[in-house]
Amino acid sequence: MPSPHTLNCPHFQAQRCLSCTWIAKSYEQQLADKQATLKELLRDFTIENWHDPVPSNIRSFRNKAKMVVLGAAHQPILGILSPDGTPQSLNDCPLYPPAMQALLQRLERWIQQAGLPPYRLDKQKGELKYILLTHSLAHDQYLLRFVLRSEQAIPRIQANLPLLLTDFPNITVISVNIQAIHMAILEGEQEIFLTEAKRLPEQFNHVPLYIRPKSFFQTNPNVAAQLYQTAREWIQTLQPQIIADLFCGVGGFGLHCANTETQLIGIEIEPEAIACARDSAAVMGLKQVHFQTLDFNQCQPDAACKPEVVIVNPPRRGIGKELCHYLNTLQPKSILYSSCNAVTLAQDLRQLTGYRLERVQLFDMFAHTGHFETLCLLAKTP
Repeated sequence: MPSPHTLNCPHFQAQRCLSCTWIAKSYEQQLADKQATLKELLRDFTIENWHDPVPSNIRSFRNKAKMVVLGAAHQPILGILSPDGTPQSLNDCPLYPPAMQALLQRLERWIQQAGLPPYRLDKQKGELKYILLTHSLAHDQYLLRFVLRSEQAIPRIQANLPLLLTDFPNITVISVNIQAIHMAILEGEQEIFLTEAKRLPEQFNHVPLYIRPKSFFQTNPNVAAQLYQTAREWIQTLQPQIIADLFCGVGGFGLHCANTETQLIGIEIEPEAIACARDSAAVMGLKQVHFQTLDFNQCQPDAACKPEVVIVNPPRRGIGKELCHYLNTLQPKSILYSSCNAVTLAQDLRQLTGYRLERVQLFDMFAHTGHFETLCLLAKTP
């Protein structure tokens, strides 16, 4: 008999979708295995405080759906190609909340009503490539993106949107992304909005955040809220006057850790994310905030504004040798490192000299897989 904390997924059991590689394990075993993996990767470090892992819900925890549009215009399918190459609908994926499942099912019927031809990569024909859906938990609103081969299908989408919005009026942001390359690439550079609203409001721990089509946002909002709150609590004990937030995205970490007395410098390469972060800071009434669309090495604080705390939240490749060298030169009093890849985290920690690991905590952002988020607080050694 399966454990009550094991998620039974008919798609995995039938070998139609194998994305959740750890789903056959009980959730307790998943969490124990992740903690063991993290401790093994950090075995060479002295860690003053190992905090208990923060668990995820085992179902209905995702706020994003990225669906390949398959099949034909008269019988579209939103999902993936199964391992044997058969189109597989994932509208009922148990990782999505019931309301999102219902919307995905309605979208599948709506594509048929609108007569939108799914793109066929093998034949290089058709128009609709992907459906990208993001949900705001705090406001129960959706951002819906259509990824198209060209602008040809836009009039048909616009003509049929009232059919969809009648059933789901909480779809508040709708856009079309043009991805003309005949390859399995998720999105292109051109974004065309079909609604007046261009951003999706969200809120974690009373901090207003905004999501735009190309800005990164965490996929597990309940765990993300706990991650940001923990970062806030750890940083508050340090009482920094100046914080630098590198890879700041929409500002989640920096905005949680700053207050009206704090000078916050946020650096991010994606302009849409910076626009969101600036909007959040304005709503919060933070005056000493400087969010900039730059690469980290374009922001070299002088001695007069040297940050006491540097926050880094890099992609899976980690911060790398160059940024480690920069931080070793800058020598902030503390570094808050949030990592989605514990392997590159361990590599980076070995290159950060003159620091000790004060705190480490695992946040299970990605249940039923081997991935997880790790939050580390490093303190400069005397």
